[in-house]
Amino acid sequence: MPRFSLAFIAVLGLGLAACGQTPTERGLSGAGIGAAGGAATSAATGGSPVGGAVLGGVAGGAAGALTDESDLDLGEPLWED
Repeated sequence: MPRFSLAFIAVLGLGLAACGQTPTERGLSGAGIGAAGGAATSAATGGSPVGGAVLGGVAGGAAGALTDESDLDLGEPLWED
């Protein structure tokens, strides 16, 4: 996988990992967003979408679980409106 894809997946995961209030919510949303972004990026660059989804999911999930909600506050989750 090209370095560009790994960097993009990491930035995507970190940028969107704080969607939620608890570490579990942020971890789950980060994993989902990271997996989708990783699969799309890998497919667009000729890599394996499955491999990209795994890497993106791990990176996004870890970033979400390891961040505090005050690091990046995007508001209430959609399911809690």
